[in-house]
Amino acid sequence: MDPLVSKNKIMKQDLIHNLIWFPIFLIGLISVCLGIAWLLHPEPWMLDKTPNEALLQTTFDNLFSLEVNSFLPLYLKTIYRFFGLWMITIGLIIWSYVNVTRLGTSNSRNSLYYILSTTLFGLYFLVFSYLPTSPFIPVLYGLTILLVCSVYFSIQLKE
Repeated sequence: MDPLVSKNKIMKQDLIHNLIWFPIFLIGLISVCLGIAWLLHPEPWMLDKTPNEALLQTTFDNLFSLEVNSFLPLYLKTIYRFFGLWMITIGLIIWSYVNVTRLGTSNSRNSLYYILSTTLFGLYFLVFSYLPTSPFIPVLYGLTILLVCSVYFSIQLKE
């Protein structure tokens, strides 16, 4: 075989491998960024105010105006801070897993694909069942595109 042809096949496989792990790395990055937003925003429940108010069937102003709910903002802030920390942790775990494995084996890829697919399926169910007007739906679509891209190139990779 011509050495140039062999080199091009190796380079193509390297590119395909990069198109497997990099989208997953981006999923981790998006998770970290969202976590930081929920962790640092002064009123994180306002990031998706409209769908939250639709789900609650009242406004946050009405909720917070009742004396019995005087500590509700603190409670919500605590819950969203926990959620933000959880998102950052998940993103960092994804980064670490990609860094350690580079998704170099089908077992490492398929394990992560199963977890991410199950998580995305659950998110689609929750969002479209309870928060159909969420401003985070485009992010969900973006995460799905990244996962599908990685799976597609994983199928193309010749091990």
